[in-house]
Order: sequence, then structure tokens, then C-alpha cells
Amino acid sequence: MELLDEIRSKKKKPKELIIFLAEKTKKNPDLFNQLIEGLTTGSKNEKGACLSVIAHIAKERPELVIPHLDRITEYINHDAPRVRWEAAEVIANIAQKFPDKVSKTFPQLLLNTRDEGTVVRWSAAYALTEIAKNNPKMKKELAPKFLEIIRKENNNGVKNVYLKALKEMRVSL
Repeated sequence: MELLDEIRSKKKKPKELIIFLAEKTKKNPDLFNQLIEGLTTGSKNEKGACLSVIAHIAKERPELVIPHLDRITEYINHDAPRVRWEAAEVIANIAQKFPDKVSKTFPQLLLNTRDEGTVVRWSAAYALTEIAKNNPKMKKELAPKFLEIIRKENNNGVKNVYLKALKEMRVSL
């Protein structure tokens, strides 16, 4: 059964499905192309599910995602909130091992720091802080932006992502 068919079948609970498809793809990386195809041909919900699977894979095997990074980056500012937040999570997970590969995504992620959706802003914060924590060059560029964002952000959960990162980076407030 194709991965998109699995997503469409709704035979498994969402989280169970994401883990199942991620494990299946990690065992057979050739299936990754089906996830990328889902980004092109799938509905907004299917795109979100494909990116969720990719984010799960990126956490343990980011090297499988790197060849598709440019394609995934196209979805950071997608019109569907779930697609935006899942794309940001993919970037965050890659940044932990390959911060240089994702540093070019920060302008798009910065746009999401002003999104009306809290989850989108939180995911952008997560991605941006992972890039900054793992890339000294980006730390210098992003830390002042984090301070600006904190002053404007109303949600404490989102603020705390930046505050925690600044503390870890030893940036004084």
C-alpha cells in the first residue's frame, strides 16, 4: 500500500499512523519519495501528515531528509497552518545535527513569528532557536531578533522557547 493511501485510509489513530509510516520509511528510504509526492499532490491535511512523518524521521535520521530540504522549505509559509508548523518542526529536527544546512530557512521562519496561530509561532520559535543554538554564526544574527520577538509576543509558551534558548546560549537579557 502506498504511503498516501495509508494516510487516506484513516485505519490508524493519527499519532500511531505517523510513527508507523516514519518507521516504515526509515527501514525503506525509497519510500521517502512518496512523502515528497504527497506534498505536491495531497490535500492540505495530507501535506501536514506527510510533513509530520518527515519531522519524525528527521528527529532520528535527518540525513534522509537533507536531499529534500529545498522542497520542504517551500512549505514553511504555506497557507495551511498545520503545514507551516510541521515544516518548521522538520527544520528544527534537522538543525540539531545539520545546522548549516537549514540556516538559509531563517527568513521564512521569521515571517511565522508574526502568525496568528500560536502553534505556528511556537514551531517557528523552536526551529529558529535550534538553528541558533547549533550554529554560532546564526546565534549572533538571531539572538537580537529573539529579544525583539519576546517583547512583542503575548503567549508565554512561545516566549519561553526563546528565553530558554537565550539562557542556553548564554545571552544576557
